[in-house]
Amino acid sequence: MTQHWPVAEPDAIARLHALAAGIRGASVTEGVVAAPFERVWAHIADLERGFGDFEPDMKRLTVIRAEEGRVEALAVSRYGMRAHLRGSLRPGWCWLQSRFLLIGVAAVPDGPERTRVALTGGVRVPGRAALVPLGVKRSGRRSLRLLQRRMG
Repeated sequence: MTQHWPVAEPDAIARLHALAAGIRGASVTEGVVAAPFERVWAHIADLERGFGDFEPDMKRLTVIRAEEGRVEALAVSRYGMRAHLRGSLRPGWCWLQSRFLLIGVAAVPDGPERTRVALTGGVRVPGRAALVPLGVKRSGRRSLRLLQRRMG
């Protein structure tokens, strides 16, 4: 007799919450953007132009390599810090990290004209699964407000 167990697939935002839960100091900011998913995600996924538009601490992000959902990029913050990021970028999901920086963004459609977006990230504590907790929540809220304005 074969049993059929139910399969639950978490959406991108639930996945982001799960990953952030395992990182001390991480905080997820979640909100709704009044624009269709395709438009919102196109802006977020444009790492070299759109990403810095709503992430105020990012001065420049240059993609070195992007193939089959894997991304490698160089980031420069407004404060001069540099990071060599590696991770994944696919529709509704972006997870990039370096030795000192973590960026996580997830998005899912919320009807035809709205998109739920969740953000996490910050400065990493080298050698540990932790973020420096200073300003993480404030930065996430500010980024979400900027994204909502850009898409409005």
